[in-house]
Amino acid sequence: MGWRRPIKGSLIAFSKAMNVFPDKGLKPAGVGTRGRLFVVFAPVLALLAITVVLAITAWLAGWYRTEMVIAIVGVGASALLVAMLVLYRQVRVRQAATRALSNVEARVSDVVESAMDPIITVDESQRIVLFNDAAERVFRWPRNAVLGQPIDKLLPERYREAHRRHIEKFGETGSTSRRMGSQMVLMALRADGQEFPIEASISQHSEDGRQRFTVILRDITERLGVETALARGEARLRGILDSAMDAIITIDERQHIVLFNAAAESMFGCPRDEALGAPLAWFIPDRFRGVHADHVRAFGATGTASRRMGGLRVVTGLRRNGEEFPIDASISQQSEADGRFYTVILRDITERVRQEDELRRSKEELRELSVALHQAREQEKSRIARELHDELGQALTSLQMDIAWCKQRIPQDGNGFAGKLAKMETMLERTVAATRRIATELRPLMLDDLGLVPAVEWLAESFTQRSGVACELAISHESLDLPGAHATAVFRTVQEALTNVAKHAHASRVDVAIEQADGHVSVSVHDDGVGFSTEGARKPNSFGLLGLRERASLLGGEARISSAPGKGTHVELRLPSGEEPLKS
Repeated sequence: MGWRRPIKGSLIAFSKAMNVFPDKGLKPAGVGTRGRLFVVFAPVLALLAITVVLAITAWLAGWYRTEMVIAIVGVGASALLVAMLVLYRQVRVRQAATRALSNVEARVSDVVESAMDPIITVDESQRIVLFNDAAERVFRWPRNAVLGQPIDKLLPERYREAHRRHIEKFGETGSTSRRMGSQMVLMALRADGQEFPIEASISQHSEDGRQRFTVILRDITERLGVETALARGEARLRGILDSAMDAIITIDERQHIVLFNAAAESMFGCPRDEALGAPLAWFIPDRFRGVHADHVRAFGATGTASRRMGGLRVVTGLRRNGEEFPIDASISQQSEADGRFYTVILRDITERVRQEDELRRSKEELRELSVALHQAREQEKSRIARELHDELGQALTSLQMDIAWCKQRIPQDGNGFAGKLAKMETMLERTVAATRRIATELRPLMLDDLGLVPAVEWLAESFTQRSGVACELAISHESLDLPGAHATAVFRTVQEALTNVAKHAHASRVDVAIEQADGHVSVSVHDDGVGFSTEGARKPNSFGLLGLRERASLLGGEARISSAPGKGTHVELRLPSGEEPLKS
């Protein structure tokens, strides 16, 4: 603290500025001392003067001269004793005041030096008389280099004249203190010529009739940097929010709007200035407002950061013109010092809902068309099969009869003719068999004439005869009474599954099970063949398994195919039976 002595008066001035010496408290030594001494010694001097006057009068008059001398000596001794006591007391008071002042100086010095903000005091000519450690660090000037120098040394040149006038004007106002540069950022100058922003407050006091001005400064470079970065971040965020295609709305705990972006303006047909501060209920149909408010409160209580609103249903919004429209929404929450805020991101899905409705209608129409096509195809197959069986079958049978008639009338020397007839008969038998097979594969007549169970039994027996693979058939009821389309689906599923087994499975056994229960009919075809990977790509022009799924979907059911290499294949079909379950 080696700087205290040369600027002791500055500390006293700073102490006065900081109100260390109140009006009725401690004052520095010497303040009013002469006045107090006069008040104390005046009675003593008056007593001595009266005694001397009386002694001189008595001496001149010849009254008790010896007694008067003794009285004068006594009074003088008493006065001298009183004066010595008064002087001793004054010395003690002065010493106490000096110690108190020294202590105050030390405390003030410690306060000034330990202050984190620069503290500078200038005299009325605006020369520096106090410059603390923080000022040294901030301005990068050593104290000895600035003490006694004009304050202009610490200011950019373009501000010096204005600053000087400001100090002078402040001195004329008589105000004790005030903030400097309240409407703008002040600039200061470091020793290396670098300018930096500050905020400052100034106070003034008088010392021995001379003005002193004390300024407390704060370097706000970092704060302004943070504020600038924050402003830029807010500008970027505002740009992002306003360029977002989705509406973004933030509400407070009272569910009043505090953020409303450009997309929200467009979506709800409401200007931002009108929406800010308004309740969110403005944009919710009246019948949903209570539920929505409860939903937001419940979401806030969960502590979940964000989630989709509406769950599995579409949320409905309300434009300012009263028009309702569907929206998709997600909500998030964040807690800040001044409360909790909820942000909702909204998307107008009017067009999407319309397209979904159109797609749904299109699927229904395609389903109806597919059902009609399947029915027409089955009817056409049935017609062709019946015509093959009836028309072509009858014609072939007639040819067989004609060949038999010709064989009976062959001349004895007609060996060549007989051989020709034999070949014709063999070919005709093959043609009849092929015709029956084709007609049966198109649609077995027994499916229409005898029902599903005999048709499936014939299919299993025919499969075993052709492929040599054992086929076990299990049917829950002797008679399955299903609608035509369902019976056809069951038959075709078994037929397609057995065809795939014969072509690809290399199986030794196939188990077929058909069960009707609980208003559904289930079909299971399980082989022990080589299997395949269901995740592999479908072979080109291979629609068998895909056809199973499509056929089941058209009837409101489902088909599943499970398989793995080396573990066989399992085909399952489950359809609503269309009839009450049969009782065995």
